[in-house]
Amino acid sequence: MLSMKGKYGLKALFHLAGLPAGEVIQSSEIATAHGMSKKFLDAILADLRNGGFVYAKKGRSGGYCLSRSADEIMVGQALRVLDGPLAPIACASRTAYHRCQDCVDETVCPVRLTMLEVREAIASVLDNKSLSDMREMVEREGSGFEHLLDAS
Repeated sequence: MLSMKGKYGLKALFHLAGLPAGEVIQSSEIATAHGMSKKFLDAILADLRNGGFVYAKKGRSGGYCLSRSADEIMVGQALRVLDGPLAPIACASRTAYHRCQDCVDETVCPVRLTMLEVREAIASVLDNKSLSDMREMVEREGSGFEHLLDAS
């Protein structure tokens, strides 16, 4: 399940992806535009900065911007930084695998095999969707989503 941290992080990245190249925005503006707590958003932006997704410019005219092009930042990469592995259970994870203690034979465990399939489906979508793709999706859907594009 997507955490609030992951959800707010994606909203912030979506917002930053709509900025003209070279422009920065303060976290308070992003928080206001999307109804988030500034304090929580600042912690999320720090994680995204440490993960190499955003650049923080210090000073009076400072703010945040993407560290690279929106079409180079995949949603799955960002979510792993914010929420950890995409797998719904540890035994289905590629990056944080941990065998279940109650499993007799994981090679035939129906729960694990199903969750491996779920993990692959999730990763297939998220690892192939860039921030640019998210913005195009909202633009394509049209009515009812203009506020998302106007806010960014």
